[in-house]
Amino acid sequence: MKSSYELAMERLSKTAPTVKLSAAQKKELAELDTKYAALIAAREIALNSEIAKAADDVTKEDSLREQLLNDRKKLQAELEDKKQRVRSGKS
Repeated sequence: MKSSYELAMERLSKTAPTVKLSAAQKKELAELDTKYAALIAAREIALNSEIAKAADDVTKEDSLREQLLNDRKKLQAELEDKKQRVRSGKS
């Protein structure tokens, strides 16, 4: 008797089969993760120091925090886009 988890996984594999990645694709995905983690960390460090300097100006501090959030979202979107291209073989 199969568990509900196993049944759900079977249904999922019918609608969206898993894609087998080559070693080169896996390596490229790992490199992208590393590169974008470094880019995000560098941006956070730069903006966090500016946020600390702007501690007395609430408006500027909020603006910088929002900029950091937007930058992080933009970089994450770029990363996912590039990863999807690698997975589909269109790198």
